[in-house]
Order: sequence, then C-alpha cells, then structure tokens
Amino acid sequence: MENISEKRPFNKRAFTSMGLLASGLLLPASGLMNHLLQFEPLTRERHFWMSVHDVAAIVFVVFVVVHLTFNWRALVHYAKKVKGITISREAAAAVLLVFFVVGIIASHALHVR
Repeated sequence: MENISEKRPFNKRAFTSMGLLASGLLLPASGLMNHLLQFEPLTRERHFWMSVHDVAAIVFVVFVVVHLTFNWRALVHYAKKVKGITISREAAAAVLLVFFVVGIIASHALHVR
C-alpha cells in the first residue's frame, strides 16, 4: 500500500490537460453570454462576460502551446505515420458538408447593416 505521507511530484502534463479543459469549457459558455448580451449597452455584466471570454481564450492558447511542447515528439511521430493514409470519400464529404452548412448559416452576419 502506498504511503500517504509520500508526496508525488507535480504532474505538469495533467496540470496542462486540466487547464485546457477548464479554459476550453469557459469559452463556449462565455461566448454564449456575449452573444445573448450583444445588443446591450456596455453594462458591468456585458463587460464581465467579454473579459471572461478574452482571458479564457488567452489562457487556452497558452495551454495549447505548452501541450504541444510536452507532446511534440509524439505528434511528429503520428504525423509521419499518417502520411500514407488517404481520406475516405465519406470523411471528405462530411467535412465539406459541415463547412458548407456553417458557412451558409454564418454568412448572415455579412449582410447585417
């Protein structure tokens, strides 16, 4: 049985993963609040959600960079291994459909005055 008084070393990879998860979960929640409050004047509530979203995005990017540095060797190995694999017609069709639908729906923003 493990001695409870022994201290485990700080796990940087687990810390990075949890930081990615926490900041990644904040992004859609704060983005939704920004969307709901977009036509309000700059109130404290709106300013708060804008700040949460901006800071969560910055923290997320920092954790992504750290995650990439910790896993660089594995990512390069995977990329070399995947080189010979071709994308199926179904995968290509699904990706194109998603981009098309998202593009059509999001393009309404270009027509708003």
